[in-house]
Amino acid sequence: MSLTLVGASLAAILAIIVGTALGAGNDDGFSRGVWPVVIVLPLPGLSLGLALLIALLIVSWSRRSRDNRRSAR
Repeated sequence: MSLTLVGASLAAILAIIVGTALGAGNDDGFSRGVWPVVIVLPLPGLSLGLALLIALLIVSWSRRSRDNRRSAR
C-alpha cells in the first residue's frame, strides 16, 4: 500500500512536469479535467506513504524482538 501511494505520487509529479512542458498550464489548463486531482495527489500521497512505511518498520521490529525473546528461552 505504501509503495502504491508513493508510486502514484511520483507518477503525478512526473505528469505535472510533462504537462507543463507540453503547455497544459497555458490559459489556466491545470484547473480543468483531471489536473486538480493530479496536482493535489503528491502531498497527501507521499505523506501517507511515509507514515505507512514507518508503521511497517515498527511492526516488523516489534515482531522480530518478540521472536528473539521467545527463542532465547
